[in-house]
Amino acid sequence: MDNVHQRSLRALLEFAFTHYQDKPFLHFIDGPGYTYGEFHAKAREIAELLARYGIGRGSLVGLLSQNMPNWGVAYFATAAFGGISVPMLPDFSESEIKHILKHSEAKALFVSRKLQHKVLQKAVDRLDVIICLDDFSIIKGEPIASEPAPLPSEEEIQPDDLAAIIYTSGTTGSSKGVMLSHRNLCANLWSTEDVRPSFDWDVWLSLLPLSHTLECSMCLLLPMQAGASVNYIEKAPTPSILMSALAKVRPTTILSVPLIIEKVYRSAVLPKLTATPLLRFMHRIPPMRKMMHRKAGKQLFEKFGGRIRFFGIGGARLDPEVERFLLEARFPYAIGYGLTETSPLIAAAPPDMVRLGSTGPVVKGVELRLLDKDPKTGVGEIAVKGDNVFKGYFNNPEATSSAFTEDGWFKTRDLGKLDKDGWLYIKGRSSTTIIGPSGENIYPEEVESVINSHDMVAESLVTNRKGRLTALVHFDSEKLKAFLESTDELKRTTQEKLENLKKEVLEYVNQKVSKFSRISEIDPQEEEFEKTATHKIKRYLYDGSRAGEQQKKKESTSAGKGRD
Repeated sequence: MDNVHQRSLRALLEFAFTHYQDKPFLHFIDGPGYTYGEFHAKAREIAELLARYGIGRGSLVGLLSQNMPNWGVAYFATAAFGGISVPMLPDFSESEIKHILKHSEAKALFVSRKLQHKVLQKAVDRLDVIICLDDFSIIKGEPIASEPAPLPSEEEIQPDDLAAIIYTSGTTGSSKGVMLSHRNLCANLWSTEDVRPSFDWDVWLSLLPLSHTLECSMCLLLPMQAGASVNYIEKAPTPSILMSALAKVRPTTILSVPLIIEKVYRSAVLPKLTATPLLRFMHRIPPMRKMMHRKAGKQLFEKFGGRIRFFGIGGARLDPEVERFLLEARFPYAIGYGLTETSPLIAAAPPDMVRLGSTGPVVKGVELRLLDKDPKTGVGEIAVKGDNVFKGYFNNPEATSSAFTEDGWFKTRDLGKLDKDGWLYIKGRSSTTIIGPSGENIYPEEVESVINSHDMVAESLVTNRKGRLTALVHFDSEKLKAFLESTDELKRTTQEKLENLKKEVLEYVNQKVSKFSRISEIDPQEEEFEKTATHKIKRYLYDGSRAGEQQKKKESTSAGKGRD
């Protein structure tokens, strides 16, 4: 990296101030915000405020808030001036927040009024300083000096200094603090710019939590490098509010988890494409389907404001049916793969290069290899090296040691394969792989994608119960209700209808998967699956053993105890 502003977050802050100070940066839609010059001044002001309260270089500072312009101010006031930011996802529970503040040994906290109730009294007692993020008023704390200590210079902030600790929500029930340095974050910035070139006329609409590494890197740091503007929705993004925001902002860039675009497809796009028997027939014929998708894609493009050029999708596996629609619709979507531990990007393809089912090639500056590769399938565990790879897990040397090979490659625990062009295809998690009766590797995520493509299914999870593949299925509640209340000539009972639906889904799936991946049983789930803050199912709660129930009870108990 030869750009001086990619040495550290402080260098990035000074670069943006020098080159873009009069341009708009972070704003609420139709609300207050900052130009680059105002943002620089406010970040420095808050860094000086922290210093007056004894929070300076090396201090760990929690950050708990929904998205707002002041989130970026607090993040840079901490990390760019020698502190270590500890962002927390807004959906974290009270007990998770208490654990993070205790484990990180944070002495200060920025918290929004909306989420202040999640900070339990024991956590409050442990903190020296609490600042309301809405207006930077002091909730708790006493200044130790009338004049703050001098802030460190740009040259004093070194690339290998720790900038942030991100606690993963995880799907295994264990939350670890990922230590990211200035070098890690800036290396990712360098790689991302190569995939998604940014310009000062770009306009971002930020939807995912900024405490998610993907959103922070691509919707705060990346536009900052280019002098672009970022918009936040002040209220909860209901469908009507989101549509209004898209019309007003007309964004060029949005990041999304698969769940968002999958809901858009299944609730707003697919029903129109299959509204009549004739349309359903036409949709089954590939040339006709592509024509229908192209027309629907133009309409979707206009609903997103008419100038979007990058709709980034990451965080989980995208339903293949939904991706096929986006590809055939020529909607400017892009797939990315990465982890918090890699700051986060590992592989990605821009909209004009996407290939169905692939996350794209490895990004610039990252090396990738497959460990223990199966000679027949080519599938192995993805391991990576690069300046984007984290420093380790905070206060957890055992987890850090087990995360790396002896020669220093980070083991992602994800399984993938590379095609002849070096494009990466994710197969699943090594921890969730099921071994078939003849030793075959069964990747439940792939089977779940097929199950979820059924019109009646909202979400699913495949598990191994006593050697039999079982699909736990949560049906679309509205469609299920209509189906069960419908009448037919046989006047079947509700239970009979449900059994027929299970049989239909079973046949639908087993016709589309390999012989050894066929489902033996459909187990309907009345409630939605419990998920992490980043919308991944907590698989360990549904693993078919008593361990899941025990972990669930443990979480419930600890959450109850955390309210004291």
